[in-house]
Amino acid sequence: MSHLVIRPETPRSLGYAMPAEWSRHRATWLSWPHNRETWPTQLERVREVWVRMIQLLSPQERVCLLVNDEPTRQDVIRRLTNARAALDNVTIFQIPTVDVWMRDYGPTFVIRDSQESALAFNDCIFNGWGGKYESYEEDEQIAKEIASLLRVPVFNHPVVLEGGSIEVNGLGTCLTTEQCLLNKNRNPHMSRREIEEFLKDSLGVDQVIWLGQGIVGDDTDGHIDDIARFVNPATIVCIVEENSKDTNYSLLQQNLERLQAARDQNDHKLSIVPLPCPGPVYYEGARLPASYANFYIANGVVLVPLFDDPCDVKALGILHELFPDRKVVGLPCTAVVAGLGAIHCVTQQEPAVPSGP
Repeated sequence: MSHLVIRPETPRSLGYAMPAEWSRHRATWLSWPHNRETWPTQLERVREVWVRMIQLLSPQERVCLLVNDEPTRQDVIRRLTNARAALDNVTIFQIPTVDVWMRDYGPTFVIRDSQESALAFNDCIFNGWGGKYESYEEDEQIAKEIASLLRVPVFNHPVVLEGGSIEVNGLGTCLTTEQCLLNKNRNPHMSRREIEEFLKDSLGVDQVIWLGQGIVGDDTDGHIDDIARFVNPATIVCIVEENSKDTNYSLLQQNLERLQAARDQNDHKLSIVPLPCPGPVYYEGARLPASYANFYIANGVVLVPLFDDPCDVKALGILHELFPDRKVVGLPCTAVVAGLGAIHCVTQQEPAVPSGP
């Protein structure tokens, strides 16, 4: 006797898909920096970068900022007032966090063409990047807190997945890496095929392009947002190392070759634009994951991490050409990347949904 297997409803089965980052946003979600273990000496410089981010984002879209307590809220308001940020477009929520990595522990939003529940999000398990940082697992609750604020449908998945490990073009193609998603510290019970099916079901994509490894110093096990990013539906920027003696050189060349051979959701080749690497950035003897690919695309503006390096100008120039309709702005991130992440790692976009008739 055969048994009918009824699969649970997925975002894809209900018409949801993750839009590309350049699609219109309602808001950007951020958490205020406070963790002195992450930035023992750089915290004040890091906070200045947050103020600048909010200053640039708030005229373009709402900024939703999480703070730990009331004194912090008052301090943030004072800083933003002094910076002349668009305070009427900043909403501050008192939700305590361990740290700022909203991209990884926050919600991954999906939308659909419907007047009912047009916005929803995926809530996956956050396990501190493969169990490396046990205390950080408390931030696994943040997406649930945001769900209660927004009152939108939430798809709870028993799968470990960080937002920085995936990148979509909004038309059906997803980029990711084997080093992260096939790592035994994430979902050892799942095969490559099962992970692909999960990405297709949860993100509403048809094609998954697998790259190999991420850059040296990346404690996330190779997040895609440090190595390759869509800038439009058919174009990807991919970081390359020009120094053949650098430890990043060969692994980035392999990723470049995979992208040059890859096909999109319509079986078309993609345009691949090389993006340079800055020279190695170190903190206390350890190499940091400094990458120009860790930019964030918002309404009207692209925020790009800079590292006080000769390649800063070249990287900004390339991205300026690729985003002719947006203002491309560099932010000094040498202090930020000492915490092992940059601008994309700390932002999470909430897409705008079409208003009713």
